[in-house]
Amino acid sequence: MNKRFWKDKTVLVTGYEGFLGSHLVRALISCGAKVVGFDKKVGRKETILSRDDYRRMIVMKGNVENYRLLKDLLFEHRIEIVFHLAAEAIVGKCQSNPRRTFSSNIKGTWNILEVCRHSDKISAVIIASSDKAYGEHKKLPYEEGAALVGRHPYDVSKSCADLLAHAYFHSYGLPVAITRCGNIYGPGDFNFSRIIPDALRCVRHKKTFLVRSDGRFVRDYVFVDDIVKGYMLLAENLKKLGLAGEAFNFSTNRPLSVLELLDNINKKSFRHGGFKYEILNKAKFEIKRQYLSSEKVRRRLGWRPLYSLDAGLERTLRWYLDSRKSL
Repeated sequence: MNKRFWKDKTVLVTGYEGFLGSHLVRALISCGAKVVGFDKKVGRKETILSRDDYRRMIVMKGNVENYRLLKDLLFEHRIEIVFHLAAEAIVGKCQSNPRRTFSSNIKGTWNILEVCRHSDKISAVIIASSDKAYGEHKKLPYEEGAALVGRHPYDVSKSCADLLAHAYFHSYGLPVAITRCGNIYGPGDFNFSRIIPDALRCVRHKKTFLVRSDGRFVRDYVFVDDIVKGYMLLAENLKKLGLAGEAFNFSTNRPLSVLELLDNINKKSFRHGGFKYEILNKAKFEIKRQYLSSEKVRRRLGWRPLYSLDAGLERTLRWYLDSRKSL
């Protein structure tokens, strides 16, 4: 990352109190950026942000579905760079409430793009998409040119958000780029429907971990610090390298099955007692094999994941075992 690039830049992060958003905010603050955090929840306990972090940023409470509020915020604070992370992201909740999912993830994205279109201060807009935007393909790993064919509410909402970003680039020249990531993990993830935080909580509390699938589902797992650096690197070079209108996959290029991941976690946590798991084989609406190629971002931006799975799990395990928060 280029710290000089971020010095005194005014940056909007939507969904700033979430897992990835909070890590991104801390990195931006450390680089001297003026961060405006926008979230529908403000002051939640389940975040890694400290009191000092909050003192060093501007906090705005609101919903990305509120166009007028976003417009006032963007112009009042003279925002230069936008990271749009706010979304309904829990797949199970999205499945049970598609209306909320589509409103937040699709309407919220076009609101962000539309307010940015009318600002002459904006130099970069980064839209957080997902590997789920691709839907299911036989050819693996997924490359950026693969069709966006999501079938279920969360997947479809991300496919649509992707297409909206492309429309605003091609129609209006908006400096926007899209990120599609594998499964992000690391300290401070309080979403225990995800496999790694749930497994590590089981280690901490000596409980049996319940595997929803048959254990053979294959995914990418990427440490959160590597994703944060990728996001910032993309924003820094969007104009310089002419990357607007493009999508970029971020992955380790080393997919593994759920059982392989659990074996790794067990080895890491062995000295703490490890954990047992039970396979339920009840997973629904999930793709069995889904992982990404990050060759494009490695070639175009020089991005590389710095954390191996071993190193990332070590840091993550230590945080969950040491955390004083209620887990």
